[in-house]
Amino acid sequence: MAAIDQGTTSTRCVIIDRDGQVVSSAQYEHEQIMPRQGWVEHDPLEIWANTRRAVSTAMVDIDVSPDRIAALGVTNQRETAVVWEKATGKPIHNAIVWQDTRTADVAGEDPRRWLDRTGLLANSYPAGPKIAWILDHVEGARERAARGELLAGTIDTWLLWNLTGGARGDEGREAVHATDVTNASRTLLMDLRTCEWDPELCAEVGVPVEVLPEIRASISDFGAVRRRGTLAGVPITGVLGDQQSAMFGQGCFEVGDAKNTYGTGLFLLLNTGAQPQVSEHGLLSTVLYQREGEAPVYALEGSVAVGGSLIQWLRDQLGIIRSADEVERIAAEDNGGVYIVPAFSGLFAPRWRPDARGVIVGLTRFADRSNIARAALEATALQTREVVEAMVADSGIELTGLRVDGGMTANDTLMQLQADILGTEVHRPLNIETTALGAAFAAGVGRGFWSSLDDVRALQVPDRSWAPGWTVERREALVGEWERAVARSLDWA
Repeated sequence: MAAIDQGTTSTRCVIIDRDGQVVSSAQYEHEQIMPRQGWVEHDPLEIWANTRRAVSTAMVDIDVSPDRIAALGVTNQRETAVVWEKATGKPIHNAIVWQDTRTADVAGEDPRRWLDRTGLLANSYPAGPKIAWILDHVEGARERAARGELLAGTIDTWLLWNLTGGARGDEGREAVHATDVTNASRTLLMDLRTCEWDPELCAEVGVPVEVLPEIRASISDFGAVRRRGTLAGVPITGVLGDQQSAMFGQGCFEVGDAKNTYGTGLFLLLNTGAQPQVSEHGLLSTVLYQREGEAPVYALEGSVAVGGSLIQWLRDQLGIIRSADEVERIAAEDNGGVYIVPAFSGLFAPRWRPDARGVIVGLTRFADRSNIARAALEATALQTREVVEAMVADSGIELTGLRVDGGMTANDTLMQLQADILGTEVHRPLNIETTALGAAFAAGVGRGFWSSLDDVRALQVPDRSWAPGWTVERREALVGEWERAVARSLDWA
């Protein structure tokens, strides 16, 4: 099985065997384009080029031919929007990334106006308003869209269209212009219950239905890879947004199962079963996955904008570390009174304060980089705690343990901090890159490579767990100081 994992900072291809073990992988970073404050863009052509490179490298490294690959799964950064020319495959603008804040005013004074229909707050996060922005700000784009010359979608749609032939098609067949229900549920344009584009929502947001892809079940037929490439002819049978894919990779198929992914951002999801649950505490409701011919499964989600990107900021902007893993080595035993609130593009769940901006408070002459490193790890764990508390309030389900994945979970100090600050056990799988595994597992189920979800769950291999060690008093004292720091980040923008 092969999977393409197109993330916020890089693209990778992973190949796994029937036991769910990674036998080959390759990964390439792409440029983060920031034209002005609050704007984040990617070059879709660079992402497509890196996808081809990653696939080729992973295949060549183990000298495997396409006929040995049972199926391909695709997972992707969600809410990132692309608009391109149907005739040429050329994007008409850079992709607008999920972190971008230029569409923050989409709902005016009522961010909850479409919450019941979409499960989403109307703010800068969803992909639909980003598509509308491109159509409004690229000369002639709306007229071209009306003439059927443009296509739009999230990154999965962009990759699927190119994988299945792009502008030239594939031996007389048009390229597949489709998305899966998990990605569609992140646009602000899909009715959460019917899992179809809502014409009224599309009109209000400003996106013509005609430019949008067909919505398909996550585990279904998405065509086959074009016959002139490294994966020539391989069927594509699974597509999931990255956080849903991580849930799939963790085997979170039962109501009440929860996981937190520590990537560029932090993403905590809770399986809520066959009915969407509209949040009253700042969370989002989303489709978790859907198998063809079956009803969708839903989840509550809390999304934090800045997780691993805070560590990147310490490395790339401040220069106080040379590599991400150095944070664990230099982090002090305590923060020395220093707190970081990484509201670089506002605060996401559960606060949703676009006016917030990042602050470092409590600095004295005593403070040094080891205190700042500790404060960065604590900020990650404290933001997760806020989302967990909102999730418990919404669902009534008390977490008895938290499954974790993503690159930051290699930091054992952070994992112990997370257990201490949550007051519950934290469980890490042997393979922490569950996002790519989830896409491969979904495609494998769709292809019949594995016969059931139970088969996938049986592939989960635990690595390590952490139990909380703090007293309630110590935990609450830290949380109280964090609240003071957050208050100072508000009303800046």
